[in-house]
Amino acid sequence: MTALTLSTSAAPGLRADAIVIGVAKGAKGPVVAPGAEAVDKAYDGRLAGVLETLGASGGEGEVTKLPAPSGFKTPLVLAVGLGTVPEKDAEYGTEALRKAAGVAARALAGSKKAAFALPLDDAADAGAIGEGALLGAYSFDAYKGSGKDPKAKNGKAPLAEIVLLGGKPRDKAYKAAVERAVAVSEELNRSRDLVNTPPNDLNPESFAAIAQAAAKEHGIKIQVLDDKALAKGGYGGILGVGSGSAATPRLVKLSYTSSKAKKHLAFVGKGITYDSGGISLKPAGHNETMKCDMAGAASVFAAVVAAARLGLEVNVTGWLALAENMPSGSATRPGDVLRMYSGKTVEVLNTDAEGRLVLADALWAASQEKPDAIVDVATLTGAMVLALGNRTFGIMGNDDAFRAALVEAAEEVGEPAWPMPLPEHLRKGMDSATADIANMGERMGGGLVAGLFLREFVGEGITWAHLDIAGPAFNESGPFGYTPKGGTGTAVRTLVRLAELTAAGDLG
Repeated sequence: MTALTLSTSAAPGLRADAIVIGVAKGAKGPVVAPGAEAVDKAYDGRLAGVLETLGASGGEGEVTKLPAPSGFKTPLVLAVGLGTVPEKDAEYGTEALRKAAGVAARALAGSKKAAFALPLDDAADAGAIGEGALLGAYSFDAYKGSGKDPKAKNGKAPLAEIVLLGGKPRDKAYKAAVERAVAVSEELNRSRDLVNTPPNDLNPESFAAIAQAAAKEHGIKIQVLDDKALAKGGYGGILGVGSGSAATPRLVKLSYTSSKAKKHLAFVGKGITYDSGGISLKPAGHNETMKCDMAGAASVFAAVVAAARLGLEVNVTGWLALAENMPSGSATRPGDVLRMYSGKTVEVLNTDAEGRLVLADALWAASQEKPDAIVDVATLTGAMVLALGNRTFGIMGNDDAFRAALVEAAEEVGEPAWPMPLPEHLRKGMDSATADIANMGERMGGGLVAGLFLREFVGEGITWAHLDIAGPAFNESGPFGYTPKGGTGTAVRTLVRLAELTAAGDLG
């Protein structure tokens, strides 16, 4: 993992491979951002003009490299675009800083050390820059090359060390911000690794083993139910989905507790380690990225471990509903009826609507502990991608205020989210002549139908929200900001922020 430190050193005297500065888009051309004063001075105050000559505009995500000025111990200056210059007396937002730091860190792959001289007014800025740089430096290369250097990225290792100039190493707020950035980023990157791992190496059993190792390392209590325990307990949803695979399902419960906690949150993650669609087989062209169908469980896992590492004063329980959805002679068929853990029966009309089946069992299990709130996270429906695109996840729930708080938390940490309704008239479409409910309803509004199905398995009186992350969980296009191609780790920061707000008593 890339190292992150604070420094009060002057930019000219710091030994590094590069110094990162910010440049913004002004009305009359590029504007050098605060933090780069020493660099600008070394260019006789003409740095903005030099950057413009090199084609820089200050636009978001833009990278311009130029030789460091005489007298600097760094050979390279990397100017990264911050977007439009803020209005008078306004500051650069933390998300703009986070994105710029991520772009710069990725551009400096192969470097051992980089000094970041971006606008840094307070500890929150330090945390944002540190987080963005750590997330931007991420790469997944375990399966590339000879294996002698598993961290190599096309011959270039990720940026090894990040130094934040203008930070205050002895200030408690700054130190806490950096420690938080490291903990959250490391766990988020762990979730990215899980999503990117091919399904022949990641199945329910191996995922559970990874969770067990992390739980032991961070003092988290863990319980793993295998297929025999699931059958004994009556977890018909998870068993039904996993019945077609040689890799048997698991339900993993991770429990982080704080002696000072006054609230209890339960996070539930969909963990389909590979989704073929089952008997309702996906069409050609829709299978290649289905290793990402466990992204919800990966995010829940990462959030619980991050909460433990940060020592948050809230109890957090994570439920990972793990199964592989495959077609075989033992697979669940369309028309089969499953008896769920709650006792309700579900007629399976489509075996590719499997995520809601494993979540239903886990939601009911989480409900038995009577937490103050439950949040489930899932790559659940293509309908949500059609509605919100590839970068925004939808949030549904049974409490408007809680849903709004989650949307606000997501926006605060830089994860685009949008509140979605649960229209009651769509519930009728899931009526079944054979069972209590069917796992499919009306085609239009399919993401909302899925949310209504999940609501049926939340305990009475428990506040609940559902995050459909099908769009942003896996990035099939090129990298942007601090987001890489492949697994993104979306929703981890939203869950951690929710836990922080709950610990602080800011959610009622």
